[in-house]
Amino acid sequence: ESEAFARAVIDAGLAWIGPRPETIAKLGDKVEARKIALKVGAPLVAGTPNPVRDAGEVLAFAEQHGLPIIIKAAFGGGGRGMKIAWRMDEVEELYHSAVREAVTAFGRGECFVEQFLDRPRHIEAQVLADTHGNVVVLGTRDCSLQRRNQKLVEEAPAPFISEGQRERIHSAARAICAEAGYVSAGTVEFLLSTSGAISFLEVNTRLQVEHPVTEQTTGVDLVMEQLRVADGLALSITETPKPLGHCIEFRINAEDVGRGFLPTPGPVACFEAPSGPGVRVDSGVHSGSVVPGTFDSLMAKLIVSGATREQALARARRALREFRIEGVASVLPFHRAVIEHSDFVGEQGFKVHTRWIESDFAEPLAAALRAEPQPDTSLVRTAIEIDGRRVQLGLPAMLLQGLAGASVATTQAAGSAQAVDPDAVLSPIAGNLHAWKVEDGAEVKEGDVIAVMEAMKMEMQVTAHRSGRIALAAQAGTAQALGAVIAHIR
Repeated sequence: ESEAFARAVIDAGLAWIGPRPETIAKLGDKVEARKIALKVGAPLVAGTPNPVRDAGEVLAFAEQHGLPIIIKAAFGGGGRGMKIAWRMDEVEELYHSAVREAVTAFGRGECFVEQFLDRPRHIEAQVLADTHGNVVVLGTRDCSLQRRNQKLVEEAPAPFISEGQRERIHSAARAICAEAGYVSAGTVEFLLSTSGAISFLEVNTRLQVEHPVTEQTTGVDLVMEQLRVADGLALSITETPKPLGHCIEFRINAEDVGRGFLPTPGPVACFEAPSGPGVRVDSGVHSGSVVPGTFDSLMAKLIVSGATREQALARARRALREFRIEGVASVLPFHRAVIEHSDFVGEQGFKVHTRWIESDFAEPLAAALRAEPQPDTSLVRTAIEIDGRRVQLGLPAMLLQGLAGASVATTQAAGSAQAVDPDAVLSPIAGNLHAWKVEDGAEVKEGDVIAVMEAMKMEMQVTAHRSGRIALAAQAGTAQALGAVIAHIR
């Protein structure tokens, strides 16, 4: 979603597949997108008309409209640069945190503020538009199952909404894209409150991760349509198609569900995807791949279709059981649990919302076991120089039993002491120690926020696991390995 990149492609004389650069700029600015939504009469909650200049303006908005409020990066997306304030005393810190995340992820820190709809569903409309004036809404998707405002499960068509709500979303999406002069594939996102109220969220000026569920339920190849539009042709369809069954997509991320969905970069020892009727897997890794810690944690997408939602769920259960990933933690245990949960299955009504994982999902999930590399104790290795070349020399440990034994014993004892040290504050992720929130030697209480970590362009708070006096063991701005000791509380 880069206006500059799109313009550079066009200026180079190449074919740009996507919306016009000026449209990307217009809709990528969420404040401007809100103005378009207001102009066409799309449903919308109260918000600031322009980016706020400081935390004081955020506080003023909260005092006028009440809490909770949401602070959002004006040029962001994907949950980054987005903070929810429930109390006045946390507004200032959350505002600065949102700005930092926005600058890190998008290069710009402008933020605006909206009223926050508590426990809403996330419903979006897939749109296609061509240069001949055709704007078609292919259908809806439900993307309510999220953690940290980033989607985990998506399905199409959006279940458990009325035809009136579906038509309201379709018409608003169509009007917004027409007013913006949109071309190519795009997604218009909305929130659906528990009272049934609908509010425009944003427009994603690209093909989204979850686009396969729309492809599976409409029979429309979205990439092919993008190519047709870029070639100056009209869309192959001109009206919303009738859904062809139901489809559910599960994002397979390298995250440890037992540790709060913390990213777990590293090597993938084994990657075995399922197959069978209705099962599609789009993957970016294989056995032997390495998941880096500097980018998104998505490894693959499991896309399961059926004639009905019930059949899609049954096929998904089997596929999730067959999926095997080793070497890095994954969200597979969560998916296997959620697909059996009554709130998601919907026998007594669909009860999932965008904060459902944090507030309602109570099923305990074990942290992933981490295989630690075992040192080769049969050899003692040392670096030596032979004929001007530096080489590694390995000597049998038995030849140096006295010295090697003492060294190994000391190392093992130190490692064991660290592993069971009740005072140690461990880094919950592999990432950057962005900032300390307490001074060295300060008294802290259990649950206090003591530090902020950053990984994959997301900020995460580190809290005190006990009360006492804290001794900092790592400097702000340094990279930390998962499980590294960053402080002690005694």
